[in-house]
Amino acid sequence: MAQTINVRVSDDIAGRLGRLAEKTRRPKSFYLKDMLERYIDEYEDAYLALDRLNDRNARYYTTEEIEAELGL
Repeated sequence: MAQTINVRVSDDIAGRLGRLAEKTRRPKSFYLKDMLERYIDEYEDAYLALDRLNDRNARYYTTEEIEAELGL
């Protein structure tokens, strides 16, 4: 099931999106959906990495420790 999401953007972004939609005869929602689908994975990955970096219980290894563990 699809959901509707309201987003507030600057006048500049709204104008650019409107011009793009007019030139290509596609709805603005087509481009917004496409952009979200293309970039949401990257945002999720970035926040996962940030969470791991901020984990107080995380153990960090030096290059030498990893090489020794892998027998390199």
